[in-house]
Amino acid sequence: MKKQTGFTLVEIAIVMVIIGLLLGAVLKGQEMITNARAKNIENEYNGIVAAIYSYQDRYRALPGDDKKADRFTDIADCSTSNLCGDGDGTIGGVFDSTTANVESRLFWLHLRNAGFVAGAGQEQPNNTLTGIIGVSSGAAGISGTFIAFTKIPQNIALIIEARLDDGQSASGRIRGLKNSDGSTAANYATDELYDLFFAL
Repeated sequence: MKKQTGFTLVEIAIVMVIIGLLLGAVLKGQEMITNARAKNIENEYNGIVAAIYSYQDRYRALPGDDKKADRFTDIADCSTSNLCGDGDGTIGGVFDSTTANVESRLFWLHLRNAGFVAGAGQEQPNNTLTGIIGVSSGAAGISGTFIAFTKIPQNIALIIEARLDDGQSASGRIRGLKNSDGSTAANYATDELYDLFFAL
């Protein structure tokens, strides 16, 4: 009669340890990628804030709202051009506007003409998570100017809120709304995409 062979308990334990190490490495790698994506959004926000303040220091105006933007060679005289702002201290138009020559889009034109951000024209740039970056004033419960990032996954929204704010989607200097319909984010309770609004 042929003797049956099998794995010993030690061999099974070694295999289980190896599988555990591999799973741990995969999960740690995913966590590192998620944290890096959140950090990219934070860096984009900080870069735009620096560009806004640099523009204000140099030209004494808010980009997009600049009523003397005809200082740039590709913008015609402000008295006849619709490429200048009204100088009221706020950025008009919705942050994700597709209408040309509203202040929320002129914001990007002015910053690009000043050399503070890359690109050309008025189109809002994409963020690292395929959404857009927009700027406006007075929305999502923020009374002043804000910078918006669209299509932020739940896990990244939670990390950003925890790092930079109070963890609540309806309070603090970062507010959140659902990307699908603009309704309350309910503290990012569901696994979906969100729009984050950072107060300037």
